[in-house]
Amino acid sequence: MRSIKKIHKAEYSPIADLVTYSPLPSRSLQQIDPFLFLNHHGHQVYKPNNRGLPFGPHPHRGMETVTFILEGDIMHKDSGGHESVITGGGVQWMTAGRGLIHAEVSSSDFKKTGGPLEILQLWVNLPAKHKMTEPRYEGLQKDSIPTFTLDEGKVTVNMVSGSWDGHTGAFETLSDIVLSTVYFQPGGNLNVQVPAERNIFFYIIKGTLRVNGQEVPFRNLVEFNNDAPELTVEASEDSILLFGHAVPFNEPVVAQGPFVMNTQAEIHQAYADYQQGKFGSWNH
Repeated sequence: MRSIKKIHKAEYSPIADLVTYSPLPSRSLQQIDPFLFLNHHGHQVYKPNNRGLPFGPHPHRGMETVTFILEGDIMHKDSGGHESVITGGGVQWMTAGRGLIHAEVSSSDFKKTGGPLEILQLWVNLPAKHKMTEPRYEGLQKDSIPTFTLDEGKVTVNMVSGSWDGHTGAFETLSDIVLSTVYFQPGGNLNVQVPAERNIFFYIIKGTLRVNGQEVPFRNLVEFNNDAPELTVEASEDSILLFGHAVPFNEPVVAQGPFVMNTQAEIHQAYADYQQGKFGSWNH
């Protein structure tokens, strides 16, 4: 079985009135190449007539954002003209590439009526060869995400990207990134083989899981060694797991603010290009 290197507890770092926990990056872990950053917003309940999510227009370059909406909604707008409202169970995949401006706010309905909200945003690196690719965005609702069950229905896998036992994810990606959300009923067991050279991303959103014999509660990120393929996961209660894996890029990462590049010079260029309006115009 693959050995656990370290368990990283998500740090509480609220953004305005948005409850936020962040396990990556942290003082003890910079990245799980190519997975760079995770924010876990909620769970919380918004009152009617709220201000909603606080993520107004901001730029990105050189990376991708994958946003998992468990409850509540997100209204996405970007300088490429894409616009959508994605609700609970849906996923957004945005490839920033050479640069765009986007906003992630709550719909007018959510701000008016309120309700429960839980959203995760994961940043995935782009390899050097794709850093300056054309930006793109796709938002899919829950019913467009393929699912399959394991362990007599006690484990449900929502396939976001990549492939798993013949099942293909909803999003076509530039890199070989497998991403899924896995829902466990009490007593549910998951046995999965991940080639040892691939880095595993394993974050417990809800509940408690026994991972290769070690019990790990929610809001923890499990860092594994690359020493064996086998994972066994057992749930003692209703639990949700954000699970992924990828071959590491093994490229230098220079991240500053919303930009992720390979050199400091490329970061300076990103700021210059943004200030010169090369990320598109914001007309919303």
